[in-house]
Amino acid sequence: MTEQAVIDVGRDAMWMIILASAPLMLTALVIGLVIAVFQALTTIQEMTLTFVPKIFATFIVLVLALPFMARVLIEFGHRMFDRIIALGIG
Repeated sequence: MTEQAVIDVGRDAMWMIILASAPLMLTALVIGLVIAVFQALTTIQEMTLTFVPKIFATFIVLVLALPFMARVLIEFGHRMFDRIIALGIG
């Protein structure tokens, strides 16, 4: 396996992680920003106000985005198996 092949596998793995985690991370980011603005405007500094909505929103997005995330992971697995077969290892 050449250095370029190792770099390609690493790049594919990092891109897969970004794609698979993007829906959850973006949801938590948006909800966090909305709550932070709300807290700044109303001077409410309740700690549970930041966590509970994020948890609920993240869970809902997880349920909705699970097929997309599974497809990304399965496609990555197929690409890795194809690379292994191309190397003649398997």
